[in-house]
Amino acid sequence: MDFSDVYCGPPPLPQDLWFRWSFDPFAAVLMITLFGSWLLWGRRDAVGRSALMAAMALIFVAFFSPLCDLTTALFSARVAHHVILIGVIAPLVAIALPWRTGPLLPLSALALLNGLTVWLWHAPSAYEWAIIGAGPYWLMQLSLLATSWLLWREMFSPLARVGAALIALVAFIAQMGLLGALLVFTPFPVYAPHLATTAPFGLSALADQQLAGLLMWVPAIVPYLLVGVWLVLRLTNAFVAHRPSGSAR
Repeated sequence: MDFSDVYCGPPPLPQDLWFRWSFDPFAAVLMITLFGSWLLWGRRDAVGRSALMAAMALIFVAFFSPLCDLTTALFSARVAHHVILIGVIAPLVAIALPWRTGPLLPLSALALLNGLTVWLWHAPSAYEWAIIGAGPYWLMQLSLLATSWLLWREMFSPLARVGAALIALVAFIAQMGLLGALLVFTPFPVYAPHLATTAPFGLSALADQQLAGLLMWVPAIVPYLLVGVWLVLRLTNAFVAHRPSGSAR
């Protein structure tokens, strides 16, 4: 494969990785846009400010640090990049830019939309197309971020029905687990751009793909599980608060 047009640059070697910092103008525009949106519509308390700053820091790590270049060499690094985007950056943005006027779609539809977006960009043909050139690359990144933000935004809404939110979480976790399992148990590598790029890092293309599947299968679901626990506690507290007190004897 010709790596001259790959968005994050040619695959790095391990000894050169630390020197592969770069400036991404599109990521800079994303950060400026998020900050401007926060000034206009964001949560302006300490929690909102902290969430925004954490999201900005992680965007910097994801797109300016050597992680971007490493995704050219390792599919597992690409999956880690996507996990950070949809499972950490997106909920932080949802906290900083919270629910205001109501969801565009029901929670179940948002979970389906986000899940389909994840599956689309991890299909081998779509993936190979998306890493070439700024347009396809940022279409992938922004669609993953936007659909994840919409889902997290509704999850965190004080008006969201806890039962519906838990069902959507379970469904999303299940599809992530299924995709991760497919990557782990497929007996041959399916991502052509990485067939000849993993060896310098001590991995075969198949081992790299299996590592990516494990990342999607286990660590990727941790934020969703934590929010699920929070929703259960919220439901329990609501039940206790509305429970009739016992009559005095």
